[in-house]
Amino acid sequence: MYVLTKATGITEELHRRTYAFCKRLLTLPAPYCTIALDCAIRLKTETAVPGTLYQRLVIAEQNLTSELYPYRERVFLFVDPELVSPSVCSALLLEIEAAQGQQTPEACMRHVVSHALQAALGEACHAGALQKKLLASSRPALERYFHAVVTAVEQMAREPSPSREGHLERLEEIYCSLLGPAATARGRCGGDPLQDQPLSVPLPSPRITFHLWTDEEQLWKELVLFLRPQTQLRLSADLEALDLQGLLPDWELARASMLSTDSSIERDLPLGADELLAPGSPEAERAGLQRKGGIKKRVWPADIVMPSSWDGPPGLHRRTGRPSGDGELLPGVSRLHTARVLVLGDDRMLGRLARAYRNLRKQETQRFCLTPRLSLQLYYIPLLAPKTSAASRHSELGELAAFLGRMDPWYESIVNTLCPTIHKLAEMPLSLDTSQTVDPFILDAITYYVRMGTQPIYFQIYTVKIFSGDLSQDPVEDIFLTELKVKIQDSKFPKDSFSPRRRGVAEGPGAELSICYQKALLSQRTREVTVSLRATGLVLKTLPASDTEVSGPTHCTPAAAPDTDHTCLKVSVTEIVKTSNLAGRSFSVVTNTFRTAHIQIQSQDRRLLTLSLDKDSCHTYKDVVRFEVAPCPEPCSGTHKSKVLGLSSHRQEMERNKAKAKPLLMPINTFSGIVQ
Repeated sequence: MYVLTKATGITEELHRRTYAFCKRLLTLPAPYCTIALDCAIRLKTETAVPGTLYQRLVIAEQNLTSELYPYRERVFLFVDPELVSPSVCSALLLEIEAAQGQQTPEACMRHVVSHALQAALGEACHAGALQKKLLASSRPALERYFHAVVTAVEQMAREPSPSREGHLERLEEIYCSLLGPAATARGRCGGDPLQDQPLSVPLPSPRITFHLWTDEEQLWKELVLFLRPQTQLRLSADLEALDLQGLLPDWELARASMLSTDSSIERDLPLGADELLAPGSPEAERAGLQRKGGIKKRVWPADIVMPSSWDGPPGLHRRTGRPSGDGELLPGVSRLHTARVLVLGDDRMLGRLARAYRNLRKQETQRFCLTPRLSLQLYYIPLLAPKTSAASRHSELGELAAFLGRMDPWYESIVNTLCPTIHKLAEMPLSLDTSQTVDPFILDAITYYVRMGTQPIYFQIYTVKIFSGDLSQDPVEDIFLTELKVKIQDSKFPKDSFSPRRRGVAEGPGAELSICYQKALLSQRTREVTVSLRATGLVLKTLPASDTEVSGPTHCTPAAAPDTDHTCLKVSVTEIVKTSNLAGRSFSVVTNTFRTAHIQIQSQDRRLLTLSLDKDSCHTYKDVVRFEVAPCPEPCSGTHKSKVLGLSSHRQEMERNKAKAKPLLMPINTFSGIVQ
């Protein structure tokens, strides 16, 4: 699809053969049928109206003004300076600035016009003369040609049965207005084959903004600025008319009731009330603007009651002609913008991204200003330290990248191999010759990934509630994405003089722990297990260690996963087993492993614990006596309660319980999703 989108000399026969091949792939299991359907939908449009995919891609990525295609896309590249070296940041910034300097709006409009005419006219297009004419045109003339081409392509693509011949006639008129009738006649009769060879039209790289990761609120702020530039004081008129910001208190969202005088009896209706008004008449317009007496009730669609579906499978699984492909959430309010958030780093960076993602979802339940306009898609490129980059798949900090590589062979061969190359390019000395162009190798790899990586893999986010040994401190809540590691501290919390010493608790290495968890069964029934044992440490991992452990609904899409469980934690406990013999007492180490989704662990012999989340030193908790782990639920807010104000109390309770039971999944886009 990448070649078919960029090339111009592809015949109609090749388009039809490729389309037929994609239709045959629809009989295969997922993810092959999903990718084939996405390609077939785009190929059908490209076959009837050549150049549509290229035109829409450039307009959206370069933010070109077009009334017929008002969609915008932007790539947000986030790099944490604590995890990525300054040389890598400089290399990335150098390539991005070099590419953005060459991609002016005028150059992009020339590319769109030239590509559309060459794709439609084929050999009849004099590419060299067309390029010279476009370069010599002024900005107003170039905009006029650009809008004419966009109008011709979009109007034909939106027709129920687009005609390739009709599309060719429209573009021939534009080509004739550019070069004149003589050039058109010469192209049909056949000119000089050396001069009339089609020129390669470059596909500009997407607009990428480089950001240094500072805090968890930065993602929310950057997305708001993307939707609302600083030149605009308000978000948009239609959103404010719908009152979607959620900035008002709940009591201000309440509506005063009005006494209805309607008896609901047909004979009480005024004369002529049952007569239909002519559409478009002044009486019909006045009737549409009038409101009968009664309670002013606002009807909220299902997607608006719980904005958890704003980045679900519709926006991430299928891309048709539009960037998001998820239609309109409200009448007249569609997702015109697509934000592609790309992070570079290791598992620690993904843990920070998960916290920012949860905070963003919390902000949406309170303000609800991004959901109607934005389609959010997340991407990840592993970038480990140079000393561990050679063994990134087996490195401790690259477990999630290794999992994505096992699930998606294309991700393994394209993305996971970038880590050593990026470090080599960053270490190369910069050329002193300013006239020499920069080789955008890293930028090309990023561009291919964000354009073709449309199939997400969902990861469960887990929440942990931490209780400190100091009873005066309140419990702390945090989340993790890949791992929670527990270590036993040497220190103990103060002994309670009123609590007697427990018998049967032998002193030895490790700590006496009480573990209560819900055992994961194949029947998906809940079974609580409580055990007490002496251990030197625990590790809770969310990712399976091998392909054989990936079974059932693990990390599948929300539509395919059961309602009771999406994934399970793999808990490894390093247990100390005491043995007594004639030589005395000895201790042996045994590693026990089990799977669960909910677990509670408490220290029984005054030993304090240290928790490390996602291998990140910034999220390490000491002096812990107890903690609880469970799947992180979808955020809820008070605005949701106000929006369902008209529902009964029983239904409100059911809605709240349903919202609490739904887990929070973070999608990361790959090329094919999970390949079984």
